[in-house]
Amino acid sequence: MLNTIQDRSRGIRGRAGRLGVLAAVPLLTLLSGCQQTRQSLSIGDFASAYNREIWWMSLWAIALSIIIFIGVSYALFYTVNKFREDKHDAAPAQFHGNNRLEVALVVVPVLIVFGLSVLAVKSLAVVNAVDAQAPKIDVLARQFWWNFSYPAATAAAGGTVTNGNEMIMPAKQGVTLTITSGDVIHGFWAPNIGGQRAAMPAVNKVWTVDSDRAGAYQGNCSQLCGASHANMRYKVVVLDQDRYTATLNAMQAYRAPEPAPGSAEARGYALFMQGKASTRAQACAACHRVQGTTAAGAAGPDLSFFGTRRTLGAGMWEAMTEERWEDEQAAEQLHAWLKHAPVVKPGALMPRYDGGDYMIQGKVQKGGTLTDTEIDDIAAYLRSLRLPEAADYWRDTPVQGAPTAGGSQ
Repeated sequence: MLNTIQDRSRGIRGRAGRLGVLAAVPLLTLLSGCQQTRQSLSIGDFASAYNREIWWMSLWAIALSIIIFIGVSYALFYTVNKFREDKHDAAPAQFHGNNRLEVALVVVPVLIVFGLSVLAVKSLAVVNAVDAQAPKIDVLARQFWWNFSYPAATAAAGGTVTNGNEMIMPAKQGVTLTITSGDVIHGFWAPNIGGQRAAMPAVNKVWTVDSDRAGAYQGNCSQLCGASHANMRYKVVVLDQDRYTATLNAMQAYRAPEPAPGSAEARGYALFMQGKASTRAQACAACHRVQGTTAAGAAGPDLSFFGTRRTLGAGMWEAMTEERWEDEQAAEQLHAWLKHAPVVKPGALMPRYDGGDYMIQGKVQKGGTLTDTEIDDIAAYLRSLRLPEAADYWRDTPVQGAPTAGGSQ
């Protein structure tokens, strides 16, 4: 069993008096309203065909190992006891030239290795098979976040349906993933639905994963990729087929809502799209996409359904209550993230809006400046980017491996 309850985040400096310095302490949640679910992972989750195949192959290997251990141990103790020095005065007999024994010592290990090789090749053929008819998801890894695109799902507003850091897939059906990276080598690993695959620049790794059980599962980057490697997480949300179809249809039909004139959302939308030139605050739309608007940036995660999502900073923080980012403490964390992401997440490439310095590709950059009210306006706009309630993929979805009964949301 693996566990992801450790909070590896660094100190958070928010508004004065809001957030103290937080140390990375195992089993300590970050904020009561915006905390990590204590979600355990298992490579022995039999809801996945991948894990079932590896398990049965492992049983043969374990059984052979036990037989070999018992056989070698018996031969060792039998020989030591039978030919101990106090029982024999004569020099021990030599068996050099005993062809039968020497052949046995060569043939038996070869047969064992051959048998294990056959089992391994069979299992590799099974787990690496690609179902051409399965739903397809394109996985893009970047420092330090994930984008999940659905190439067969064209949005009515234009472009392909994409979600940042939360992958939605159907239950009881294989899903074909095409995994790549936009910068360095990363590792895609959600143990409950399958094994690991490297995400490499300019290389597409194609394979099929599945789960027979609906629920939310934890995924992590398994390849050291930089300062926030440990903070590069994602969720896999497995839905029953009807819910998955309804959610994907709603994503295709989705258009970002038009903010009411004069509202906080409208002010946040203007800042999101245009930034603030007078204080050198960059526009969020330069790096992020929002379906149904002119925001089409590709340098950061897709934010089209941010208000529906329950994770922030590629899974560093979670808002698992029904209030999501409306929760007081979760809203504080969202504010801190928008204000100075590189402070709360080492290596994050998102610019600072508190006027501080941050690094981009080894070069020091000067952040622009937004007031706390302006940052709250942007947060209000992001919270408004929600799918219809009927298409909320987190609603009534159990968090598998959570310590509560059933792990439901």
